[in-house]
Amino acid sequence: MEFPRDAFAQASLPPVTVDAPQPQQRARSTTATRSQTSTRATRRTRATTPQITPARSVNERSYSADNNSYVAGQASSASKTNTPLIDTPRSVSVIDRKELDDRGVTSIPEAVRYTAGVTTGAYGYDPRFDQIYVRGFTTTTLGDFRDGLKQFPSGFTTFRTEPYQLNSIEVIKGPAAVLYGQSVPGGLIDRRSKFPVENQVNEISLQGGTYGRMQTAFDIGGANSDKSLLYRLVGLGRAGETNYDIADERLMLAPSITWRPTIDTTLTAYAILQKDETDASVAMLNRDGQLVNVNGATIKLRSSDPKYDYLRQQQAQVGYKLEHRFDDVFTFRQHTRFGVLHAESRYVSGSFATPTSTVYDRGAVAVGDDQTSWQTDNALQADFATGPVVHRTLFGVNYDHNTWDFKLGLGAVNPGYALNILNPVYGIAGPTPGYTSGSRSTQEQVGVYLQDQMRLGNWHLSVSGRQDWTDRTQINSYTGAVTGARNDNAFSYSAGLLYHFENGIAPYVSYATSFQPVTSLGIDGIVLAPSEGEQIEGGVKYQPRPDVLLTASIYDLKEKNAATLAGYVNGIAYYASVGEIRVQGFELEARARLTPELETVTAYTYSDAEITKSSITTELGKTPAVTPKHTASSWMNYTFLNGSLEGLGLGAGVRYIDATWTSNDNTSRNNGYTLFDLAARYDFAKLGPKFAGYQASINANNVADEQVAVCNSGYCYLSQGRTVIGTLRYRW
Repeated sequence: MEFPRDAFAQASLPPVTVDAPQPQQRARSTTATRSQTSTRATRRTRATTPQITPARSVNERSYSADNNSYVAGQASSASKTNTPLIDTPRSVSVIDRKELDDRGVTSIPEAVRYTAGVTTGAYGYDPRFDQIYVRGFTTTTLGDFRDGLKQFPSGFTTFRTEPYQLNSIEVIKGPAAVLYGQSVPGGLIDRRSKFPVENQVNEISLQGGTYGRMQTAFDIGGANSDKSLLYRLVGLGRAGETNYDIADERLMLAPSITWRPTIDTTLTAYAILQKDETDASVAMLNRDGQLVNVNGATIKLRSSDPKYDYLRQQQAQVGYKLEHRFDDVFTFRQHTRFGVLHAESRYVSGSFATPTSTVYDRGAVAVGDDQTSWQTDNALQADFATGPVVHRTLFGVNYDHNTWDFKLGLGAVNPGYALNILNPVYGIAGPTPGYTSGSRSTQEQVGVYLQDQMRLGNWHLSVSGRQDWTDRTQINSYTGAVTGARNDNAFSYSAGLLYHFENGIAPYVSYATSFQPVTSLGIDGIVLAPSEGEQIEGGVKYQPRPDVLLTASIYDLKEKNAATLAGYVNGIAYYASVGEIRVQGFELEARARLTPELETVTAYTYSDAEITKSSITTELGKTPAVTPKHTASSWMNYTFLNGSLEGLGLGAGVRYIDATWTSNDNTSRNNGYTLFDLAARYDFAKLGPKFAGYQASINANNVADEQVAVCNSGYCYLSQGRTVIGTLRYRW
């Protein structure tokens, strides 16, 4: 079940709402053994069948072309087989660790915002969620994956991901249900964790920045002498705030260990423990979906109170990844993870008594989330040849289980919480409302999939199919009554064809489908049918050398039966299937080292989105809210390789977001905007051997401090203001 973005305002006050939007959708003896196996490994390299790229370990990262550029050679997510990007017949982007470090990334939206087809900030700056849209569709909750497994959302919270603990981020554009089951049609974001590697990793860093930000982090790893046991430990502690008095505190520890008893077997066990505190509602006061205006002046005030407001969250994920190669043909992989999440939050919210009132009446809201999830993905890969055709097939079975307990408490309107916008005073104190309502939702999914990647000379053909069965049940936690239940099954499929010319040009075409069961209830109290997606895509990739990858793609993407908020009955939200949304777009992306000193990530996206079928007459033929037609970005990084400035690196970025509509009826607009980012870093090793390993950097995002207003379906937020962060890093 989805809950109103501001439960308090909907249940207790007039229908002017400003706070706490929810995601738009919701779903969830070793040495001797190595010697003995070396002969078998040698025999594999002498196979007389057409060349087949060996299966890579599940721990092996998507290395950059030269391990020091912005171009990744391969991606694990698009096919689950580490297929080179140039040979993947669909659009995929990889943000590697070097780019994350150079740009000083502190959140997942920051990480992906220079990527074609991706837009961030549709709800302005709201650190509770990774608000990310891919090809016009939100991936905030249902497109959130980590290491190939879904991170299920709760009602008010999601599993939060620390970028420092990531090795890379992979963006799949377009439907990906054929490998991942229920997911949104726009694509998904797969966050790839740091796991043990054979080479020694030693890093410690200190950070300080605007709004009192203080952070320390470390990344330590290595292996024993025969590389049969590898380890890694990543940790981070942060205190401080961000814009608009929003708390930003985090403790994170991520240990992992890999055991390789033979050359053919790898087992990695890991855990990710994290504790966060931020704010529960960072929305701005608005009237009718626009920032409050008094005597011709726009007022930018938080509707909640930062002294009262909090969102405190603890989460843990524990899992293992197993890989075993049976022979020259078969390799088995299994990834299993268990996760728990507990969150407590409170904020104040309300409405204006009249359209001209200058007093915003508020009451307190308390929200609790508890979630457990368990997932396992099992895949058998077969590498073989039938005549001149080389096959890489993948047969898999995955199971997802998610249980979510939601609790809600609403306090009465309190005169002591009232906010006079002509003389705003913050700093209220008061009790947290007790929980008075709640629900328990359980979701299960079983999926069986088959993929065959075929190669005949320079031709690459990929064909995939998957059957899913889903079961969803929701009960009232206080009465035990079933408030929603539904079983569904769906078949999704995809196909892609690519030709890789010897000069590095690779044109391709592809088709893919998706489905997404929803937990939303219609006005009759019955769970709505799943939404469905389909995409036709064509494009061309060009990779003349390993450190250059240019991609152009054009696509036609549709979503049918999408569930959207339709209204309220007695303060309870109900939803309706919108019908059909169509997005036709064109994307350009360049990741390249232009010279030995200069590298870039440059992207342009054209997106023509339209509501083509709807039961709401005013929406028909309109553009979905907060969907820009044009976006463009470019990040340039220059490193001095000789001369007196050797060791100095400079970076500059520009991001443009076109104007968007504030709602589906297209009656008012958010202004377009352009933001600038800057960076500088220095490698102290250039000063002499005793300084080897020391590096310093400074990153400034939104240097002009443009606090752009973004309104969406009755809620208004500001974009993130200027942040400046300095980092001192030591590697040895």
